Amino acid sequence: MVNLIVACFVISFVFLTVSCARIYHRVPKENREFMDPLSPGLKLIWPLVRLLAFYVSENLSVDYLERVSKKLQVSGLSYIMTAEQYFAIRILSTLFSLGLTLICSAMLDAYVPQYLLLAAVFGYFLPVMTLNDLRKKRQGLIVKSLPVYLDYLTMSIEAGLNMTGALSQAVERGPAGPLRIEFEKVIRDMRAGMSRAQAFRNMADRVQVTEVNSLVSALAQAERTGASLGQTLRIQSDQRRIERFQRAEKKALEAPVKLVFPLIVFIFPVTFMILAFPIAMKFMYEL
Repeated sequence: MVNLIVACFVISFVFLTVSCARIYHRVPKENREFMDPLSPGLKLIWPLVRLLAFYVSENLSVDYLERVSKKLQVSGLSYIMTAEQYFAIRILSTLFSLGLTLICSAMLDAYVPQYLLLAAVFGYFLPVMTLNDLRKKRQGLIVKSLPVYLDYLTMSIEAGLNMTGALSQAVERGPAGPLRIEFEKVIRDMRAGMSRAQAFRNMADRVQVTEVNSLVSALAQAERTGASLGQTLRIQSDQRRIERFQRAEKKALEAPVKLVFPLIVFIFPVTFMILAFPIAMKFMYEL
């Protein structure tokens, strides 16, 4: 009887392994030659991501996939994963949160359905929060480095170069970051035959930063009216530098307000305890 059970278990395991292998081999191979490299964490789960993206995410609506693709583009992840793969990551995040909650509940011998529901919701929306953080970080880096690139563009234009040559000089000497990548895309678009205004407009659509939109509008207006391109860039550079100083000043003024909570909760109680301890001990000994 025991041998029969073991044989059935082995046969079932073999069939399960073969079935999983066939299911995975149906997934088309991915060509990542022109894609950005995956992080170590994504490499670990990427086979499951491809599997879910092929069998689950392809059934999603086109409108939803287009919205997700736009968010990935703004966050700088469009060359790492597709919208289908991003939804697969959300599914894996939900399953991981549920599994971790079940393990913790089993260790504590306390199963609470509300905790499982909260874990599922948290796991499902965790990639969304991560994507928003990446978008804000990327946009912050673009705004921070924009005045430097505008200075390089202004000097190059006033030295007699055209916009393509000025962009090449700015990309070559400017700081590394997402803005350099975006300017490289602009150069490729212009060399491929796209107009300068359309290339910059596409960059503004990709980054969705107010400062970049202002720059693109100023360049388009200068091109239509025949205004001096160097003077337009110099005005934009001065304006962006003033705005950067104002943002730094705003953060400096916000610092005291943000310090109120940790002062009240952490620092003031400890200070009062240190001051009150000698006084309390003195009263105790005098009594």
